[in-house]
Amino acid sequence: MTQTRAFGDPTVTIRPPAAGDREMIARFAQGVPPHDLLFLARDIRQPKVVDAWLNGAASGQLFSLVALREGQVVATIAALSDRLSWSPHVWDIRLLVAPEMRSKGLGRFLLDAAIAASTEAGATKLTARMTPDQAGAITLFEESGFRAEALLRGQLRDSEGGLHDLAVLAMDPALQAARREAFGE
Repeated sequence: MTQTRAFGDPTVTIRPPAAGDREMIARFAQGVPPHDLLFLARDIRQPKVVDAWLNGAASGQLFSLVALREGQVVATIAALSDRLSWSPHVWDIRLLVAPEMRSKGLGRFLLDAAIAASTEAGATKLTARMTPDQAGAITLFEESGFRAEALLRGQLRDSEGGLHDLAVLAMDPALQAARREAFGE
């Protein structure tokens, strides 16, 4: 699934990540504000984390896309489920968009693709995590049907030792689809 779309100027190529993307993803992760990485369960600035992500995408254990502009990663999304847990029906969505590409529709496009792919794979609940001060991300997810489900105080520790809260949003994709059909949303 490779496609080229306009999200501002120039266009962006969206495709699944490939093994050869490791260095581009590492550069992207280094360029994202550190605070924007706090919600991720793992630090994607670490090569072994990127390798695990790429291996998971290649093996079909998770859904993932990268967005490239002028040969550089400008956004990533992953949707994954722990199929060996008590909650294999729950998929977590992790979206990162470079600051210069925000508010252009790229995040929404990637989020819609991840919702569709995870629902098709059997997800009956979707979750997303972020810090409460990430207003743009919260708005994007809420507009897609996610609702606040939990606030975990002091859950995250940044590299300087500061504590941050973690907001957990969730949605039921079948319920959201029924609402869209009933109310034309």
